[in-house]
Amino acid sequence: MAAVRVRQHVNPLSQKYQTPASPIHWEKLYAMPNQPLHLDIGCARGRFLSSMAKIEPNWNFLGLEIREPLVLEANKWRDELGLTNLHYLFCNVNNSLRSLLSSLPKGSLQRVTIQFPDPWFKNRHAKRRIVQSELVTELSEFLVPGGIVFLQSDIEFVAVEMCDRFANHPAFQRLGTGEWLPENPLPVATEREMATINKGEPVYRAVFERISC
Repeated sequence: MAAVRVRQHVNPLSQKYQTPASPIHWEKLYAMPNQPLHLDIGCARGRFLSSMAKIEPNWNFLGLEIREPLVLEANKWRDELGLTNLHYLFCNVNNSLRSLLSSLPKGSLQRVTIQFPDPWFKNRHAKRRIVQSELVTELSEFLVPGGIVFLQSDIEFVAVEMCDRFANHPAFQRLGTGEWLPENPLPVATEREMATINKGEPVYRAVFERISC
């Protein structure tokens, strides 16, 4: 299937993306809706999740992406692969996460990944970045104790900002020594991660655990 050409940057604050997504009917998305859920925020073309879904059939995988053409392409790719534990959804996560997860089977959300989000380099665009304090709070409400959030970026200040947001919330604890992880703890790398490594450039990674508080 030919790749869809789309804009690399989408402003989540524009009027087009202000309508929250509707709650999810989980039993319609997955063959086994009560399996543990891995949520990938900003999934782009979804290749990372499709690989994960094949490796871990006992998990369900949900990719959220603000660029609708990529979501349409990803779901077509999923159908071609015949994966019943994988779904992609078009939404603006910063105003849709709570409504999307409101009907989630209790205890399902066990893993979250946010990988190489749009850095929005200018300070005046900081509110366009995915990891805002409100998002961290919402994840704390749905992620089970012991669940993890895996963060990575090839832009150090973005990785630091994401880590600071999670570290400042009492429901999350950074695992390890506080240094960047030298390797990805997951069995699949994103296309961006592989390209960055192949160029010999650093990747800044961290894992946070949802703790009881």
